[in-house]
Amino acid sequence: MRRKQELSLIEKYNVAGPRYTSYPTVPHWNKTEFSADVWMRSVREAFRAKKSDEGISIYIHLPFCESLCTYCGCNTRITVNHAVEEIYISALLREWDLYLSLFDSKPIVSELHLGGGTPTFFSPVNLATLINGIMAKATKANDAGFSFEGHPNNTTEEHLRTLFELGFRRVSFGIQDFDPVVQDVINRKQTYEQVENVTHWARNIGYTSVNFDLIYGLPLQTLASVVDTIEKVKLLRPDRIAFYSYAHVPWIKKGQRRFTELDLPDNDTKRNLYETGFEMLQGIGYVEVGMDHFSLPTDELYLAKQNKTLHRNFMGYTTSEATMLVGLGCSSISDTGTAFAQNEKTVENYLEAVNGSKLPVFNGHLLNQEDLVIRRHIKNVICTFETSWQEAEKQFESLCNTIEELREMEQDGLVEIKDQRLEVTAIGRPFVRNICMAFDEYLRKNKSETQLFSKVI
Repeated sequence: MRRKQELSLIEKYNVAGPRYTSYPTVPHWNKTEFSADVWMRSVREAFRAKKSDEGISIYIHLPFCESLCTYCGCNTRITVNHAVEEIYISALLREWDLYLSLFDSKPIVSELHLGGGTPTFFSPVNLATLINGIMAKATKANDAGFSFEGHPNNTTEEHLRTLFELGFRRVSFGIQDFDPVVQDVINRKQTYEQVENVTHWARNIGYTSVNFDLIYGLPLQTLASVVDTIEKVKLLRPDRIAFYSYAHVPWIKKGQRRFTELDLPDNDTKRNLYETGFEMLQGIGYVEVGMDHFSLPTDELYLAKQNKTLHRNFMGYTTSEATMLVGLGCSSISDTGTAFAQNEKTVENYLEAVNGSKLPVFNGHLLNQEDLVIRRHIKNVICTFETSWQEAEKQFESLCNTIEELREMEQDGLVEIKDQRLEVTAIGRPFVRNICMAFDEYLRKNKSETQLFSKVI
């Protein structure tokens, strides 16, 4: 009976929806009020307003990959020409100088993450040039968290040692699935032995947290391949695991046209992949710490969840609550707490702007008071599976609309609402994105005829 109920919920709630790395989400940003001058003013004000000992987060987008993983939804540039490395790093350091000119004191860096693309496309020497160039003009916080994403096929011991010496203690490897059939169709091939090697290298060098990315719902993926993948993961026992749904958006990412919806697991099968993976991860000691994320109880992400200090931004879940995030590199997104800005998406446009001594922002959004209230609730739901509101917040019609929508979810057993407090139930946790969508006033008001997002489940 319960299985029948769950299937009916999937049928009802498996709609297209955002992943909520921001609110409002990028497609609903109000560009009309945004300009580079407005953004610079927001950066100055935010930096001036933060506490003297408060750090900032830095995300650096390194877009280059030698081959295209067809499942990938990230902004990438495919090339085997490594001459691009020095040109791009020089631009990143110039962009950093442009931000430093807006600060009235030397910034403290509490968090730094290298994402991509493939950060380990870059040589260890060039990565050292980049990080040393950034930190030469900043102070590193005592508890700073430095992390990077590595491809098991091209992450060398030298990469790991160089970045460790520069202060990196966390590394994330994109595994996705160990099944050769799945790896072939998504063009992401690495053997278990390669993953085992880089994991052991990282631990022997001294990295305190190793993350594996796993995806369910991939083309040609079966229950047997998910089980086999997690059995192999069990042997390596990473500290964190991101186990998330494949986002099928071929109208945005042309590489995904290599396969069709007919190659993807149907709703029932996909749900079974998730449930099986979830139960296996719990069975080997992992704890759910947020939407699609799991960790061992010894990892600081778990401790942040217990202490209710877990945070989520464009880099995903993090233990840092820095209000300012500076995004460097093409397509990177920055956040001052009251405004967002996105950099030029193409490498060429990015380089042209930075080399012309201009911040390379082209898109952004200024958050109003209502945005800030809704953003807080969405963050609470995603990070703690609960939130509460004050009576005064009901001045916003959006919150009243949200509560009305949540009542239907309460009847379906996804949430419990009592005394102006919401808690996501165990049944409701796979539907967290749907619950966030109930808070999303922009989504409610702007029903697009064009599909913008992937399916929620």
